[in-house]
Amino acid sequence: MLKTFMIIMIVLAVGIVGLVAYAATRPDTFRIERATLINAPAQSVYAILTDLRRGREWSPFERKDPNLKRTFTGPETGVGSALEWEGDMNVGAGKLTIAQATPSKILLNLDMRKPMEGRNIIEYALANKGDATQLTWSMHGKMNLIGRIMCIFINMEKDLGGEFERGLRDLKALVERQAAATTTVVN
Repeated sequence: MLKTFMIIMIVLAVGIVGLVAYAATRPDTFRIERATLINAPAQSVYAILTDLRRGREWSPFERKDPNLKRTFTGPETGVGSALEWEGDMNVGAGKLTIAQATPSKILLNLDMRKPMEGRNIIEYALANKGDATQLTWSMHGKMNLIGRIMCIFINMEKDLGGEFERGLRDLKALVERQAAATTTVVN
């Protein structure tokens, strides 16, 4: 019985070392990106994205936990505006701060505390396409060894990319609804 136990322990140790060695060869950075065309001017999209209070209207991350606790600091919109949140295991805890805001690009710092600590950059790129806006939502950052091990088992591109797709779809609907309502009122 002791011999069987030793064999199991050796196989387990070799498996763990192999897993860690494989993860160490994986890229230590990531980038997730999705885009959509919104039938509204860029300033309409910009106004929503730079007002973090409006995230609950379209962000898939804010909808995952109905009891999400939010704290807003800094100015109401634009650079320095921040959202700190504490939620269940689906959304964790962290802080999102607008670091840069121009008509064509908005950069946000994402500082996660839970479920894992991490710091990433979120970028919204806005480009005029006639009367429409091409919006590209991306997130990039570094991955430590634990993150690389997790990505062996979890497809971050698919999972997080799917959340971005949902968010872009909901943001597109929100902005286009507002644009239509504004056009109706003006006419």
